[in-house]
Amino acid sequence: MNPCPLHQQETSILEEYNINWTQKLGAGISGPVRVCVKKSTQERFALKILFDRPKARNEVRLHMMCATHPNIVQIIEVFANSVQFPHESSPRARLLIVMEMMEGGELFHRISQHRHFTEKQASQVTKQATLALQHCHLLNIAHRDLKPENLLFKDNSLDAPVKLCDFGFAKIDQGDLMTPQFTPYYVAPQSCDLWSLGVIIYVMLCGYPPFYSRHHSRTIPKDMRRKIMTGSFEFPEEEWSQISEMAKDVVRKLLKVKPEERLTIEGVLDHPWLNSTEALDNVLPSAQLMMDKAVVAGIQQAHAEQLANMRIQDLKVSLKPLHSVNNPILRKRKLLGTKPKDGVYIHDRENGAEDSNVALEKLRDVIAQCILPQAGKGENEDEKLNEVVQEAWKYNRECKLLRDTLQSFSWNGRGFTDKVDRLKLAEIVKQVIEEQTTSHESQ
Repeated sequence: MNPCPLHQQETSILEEYNINWTQKLGAGISGPVRVCVKKSTQERFALKILFDRPKARNEVRLHMMCATHPNIVQIIEVFANSVQFPHESSPRARLLIVMEMMEGGELFHRISQHRHFTEKQASQVTKQATLALQHCHLLNIAHRDLKPENLLFKDNSLDAPVKLCDFGFAKIDQGDLMTPQFTPYYVAPQSCDLWSLGVIIYVMLCGYPPFYSRHHSRTIPKDMRRKIMTGSFEFPEEEWSQISEMAKDVVRKLLKVKPEERLTIEGVLDHPWLNSTEALDNVLPSAQLMMDKAVVAGIQQAHAEQLANMRIQDLKVSLKPLHSVNNPILRKRKLLGTKPKDGVYIHDRENGAEDSNVALEKLRDVIAQCILPQAGKGENEDEKLNEVVQEAWKYNRECKLLRDTLQSFSWNGRGFTDKVDRLKLAEIVKQVIEEQTTSHESQ
């Protein structure tokens, strides 16, 4: 299936909208979402701004394909404008995506605001999120970033609809992403969505994640990783004693380690918990726990790491055989006969492929260091990260996305001058790899 064409406005967005550059609604991997107001009606909208690249256009296309559903955030219009931010020396081509405003905010924030969040309400949220996913999956689109921050309420009313947003990691599944070999860090994309749904239901009901570890740090700790891989989680009596068996059943069936044993989307929608005529008016313990912002941040970080690990494993199938890689760096070196630092001229196809493979391996080393930090004797994790990034940069200097990324992370050529969000860096380096390995397709 080919994504629908992207209809965009070439006129300046400022002719039709006033943008509030200071008010931020949330921040995804691609930057903050801002507020804009339509001049003719004074209606408020959400504005997402992306660099105008093929990947960003694909995100908008996939979102537009799905956005006809009432439980998916609508795209109003898209502008392709050059925009210059204060820290930039010149304007950059960007996509400005005007979306419906979701005044009710993110799922966990909403739960913390409603002190009496009930099991029935959790069931209704689940049903709407599942309907949104079903719509995507019927279009052969996997969302791959189902997390609490991406489930938003339309307004603050008690029966406000819940909508799915942010298609930055969505993919059309053409069957080449499937694998019989399952670990929690490598799943078919639709299975990733169902796994995430199970985690979100669990957290909505009790206020903490299913594979909880008291020793949570920047990366998923070994005991948490083991629990995920073996599907080891419990329903502690203190929080779960008042929660229905139906709710526990749907969680158990979604958090199966093997995707073929996991409940399907249709299975979730048909489940008694989503269709119960019982009152289910028991107040959940989650609202109380979610009033603590640190607790919510910890839950979100743990869930984001699980998702990142699942997505990063797609690299194993998305990388092309060496002989078919058409790396722009190599192409330029061959044409110009450029002499690399190691003193070897690259002319023949075989050496070119080998050098391209090294460039990709260096990028993969950065991802590995971000997700599972390792350091040698007398070396700390930050020094090791600086080292692998230096190597990756040496072999990928002509990649604009990598240059922009390192600049945004305060890279000075030898190291990072500010604290690095490793998870975010890993995600963008994965995009660099995908861009490098698929560049020949767009030429």
